[in-house]
Amino acid sequence: MHEAGKRKGLQESEIFQYSVYHLHMTTNGNTTGHIYTPSELNREVRLHIEMGFPRILLEAEISNLSKPASGHLYFTLKDDKAQIRCALFRSSANRMSIRPENGMKVLARGRISLYEPRGDFQLIVDSLQDAGEGLMLRQFEELKKKLEGEGLFDPSHKQPLPPYPLRIAVVTSPSGAAVRDILHVLARRWPVAKVRLYPVSVQGPEAPREILASLRAANEQDWAEILIVGRGGGSLEDLLAFNDEAVARAVFASGIPVISAVGHETDFSICDFVADLRAPTPSAAAELATPDQAMLKESFSRSERQLLRRIRDRLQRDTQGLDHLSHRLQQRHPGRRLRDLIIKVNNISQTIDKYINYILYRRQQKLRDLVRTLHAVSPLKTIGRGYAVVTSTQTGEVISSVRQAQPGKSITTQISDGRLLSTVDKVTDQTLDSDEH
Repeated sequence: MHEAGKRKGLQESEIFQYSVYHLHMTTNGNTTGHIYTPSELNREVRLHIEMGFPRILLEAEISNLSKPASGHLYFTLKDDKAQIRCALFRSSANRMSIRPENGMKVLARGRISLYEPRGDFQLIVDSLQDAGEGLMLRQFEELKKKLEGEGLFDPSHKQPLPPYPLRIAVVTSPSGAAVRDILHVLARRWPVAKVRLYPVSVQGPEAPREILASLRAANEQDWAEILIVGRGGGSLEDLLAFNDEAVARAVFASGIPVISAVGHETDFSICDFVADLRAPTPSAAAELATPDQAMLKESFSRSERQLLRRIRDRLQRDTQGLDHLSHRLQQRHPGRRLRDLIIKVNNISQTIDKYINYILYRRQQKLRDLVRTLHAVSPLKTIGRGYAVVTSTQTGEVISSVRQAQPGKSITTQISDGRLLSTVDKVTDQTLDSDEH
């Protein structure tokens, strides 16, 4: 079998390895004995080149631009020392935002290849950007990577939006379409909200400083519940202020939830990534920031209808319950039941009265017995027979011995009809006197 035919069933990686092997053998002055045709050689070289190079970025100047009827573009990218042929196919050309012209310095993205019929080394271009935009794009990607690495894009830092905001701050140009779109949407969806505009330049050298100052002012004033920052669409250069690192950090640090509305749906800025919510357009930002009053009215009407239906059902159930209770009351003769209850109450009252009288009688009897007993042992009865009780006037202590009284001490003598206050003149110890005699 012909050696070229053997290679038809090989995978690309195998073809690449095979091509490298043959090139190595040729470089060392050895050959495989196979005689190549130009098409075979160009094919293997193309595969070798395409497999050996990833997609690349090439910054250079356009020259020899050709625009045939097919819609494809052919041109040369050059610097002051070399050049390379390029092809930009129609499908890719239609997606570009710039119009290539001779002398334009561009940043081309594509893959290295070989045009087999002529053996021309070429770059298959996927996209073209103005070289200035290319630099800005690289700076954009570098800043994006840096802030993402610091965690500024982390969803855990995103603040929730209040569901029914009444105060909304807008940081944008006072003369741009963005503020008109925002106000129009708010007037339609949520007219109860008050809007405070912080006018700024949205492009140009002063724009980042003004936007930063307005973000800080809005947070210091602490008036707004939501803060919308943005502008209409534009080129990467037009959106440069919203890719400023200081502005991005201010958006991230805002204590007020921030909606970023920079550009159109396909535009992205660094502010979009650090904001609490990204809106594709300023109009969409106003919609995301507020509820729809028409939907709320419909929801309230639906709730009102449900409430009225439940009230009506409740009233019907309660009316049926009252009818049932009324029927039961008629069956139970409440008047007679009340009379029976009155008789029962009177009987209970009489029983209680009798029981109370009996208790009082028993208590009186017991009290009289206690009085008689007390009277029998009472010292007053003894005093009535001529005895007396002597106590210390100062302490009230009963004096039962001469040892408790000294001459000059004041004593009180209790007799049957009163008290005698006296002073001890002399104390005679009867026991001692008896011993003496």
